[in-house]
Amino acid sequence: MTRQALIGAARQVMAEQGNTDVSIQPIADRADVGFGTFYNHFETKDALFDAAVADALEEYGQLLDAATAEIEDTAETFAAGVRLTLQLAASHPEITGILRFRGLQHVHSGTGLGPQALRDLEAGKASGRFDIKDTQVTLGAVGGIVLALVQLGATNDLEATAGEGTAELVLRMLGLPAEEVTTGHGDSALPASDRPRTGHR
Repeated sequence: MTRQALIGAARQVMAEQGNTDVSIQPIADRADVGFGTFYNHFETKDALFDAAVADALEEYGQLLDAATAEIEDTAETFAAGVRLTLQLAASHPEITGILRFRGLQHVHSGTGLGPQALRDLEAGKASGRFDIKDTQVTLGAVGGIVLALVQLGATNDLEATAGEGTAELVLRMLGLPAEEVTTGHGDSALPASDRPRTGHR
């Protein structure tokens, strides 16, 4: 519990400040643990913040998996994930803050969101839904698009259709034809299972 309390405090600091420029004592105070207790769980402050980012991205990945669990089409799974990411600003501002400031550094990490997105890209490629050559390169490109829009949304008032438009853009980039990905703006990503399916796998 103490370790998780420290991780939770570090997540809050990153989301609020956008950086890790804070000493250990304020983090320990926020977590309501003693200063010396910190070193029972982490060797350095950097190790704590790395764990906090991984924890936030893991939670984010679980949210996406839960929202898309009943979708059979890999393309729609990916599109729903894009739309949901842009809705997180209101429902999960802490995760959104960490995505903005540290997400790009962890797109290719071995934990959390990266492996899940790579899994879906590889499934789409294997099934023929995605016309892509290198899944790692594609993951970087898709991650960059989505995270850039998250950043834009934090500093500008985006139209309600921004998530749908971005999902269409990503699917076009993955090789789907325009007539298939243009499903009409304004559709909600939640519940994802209620959205139209293409019948492909």
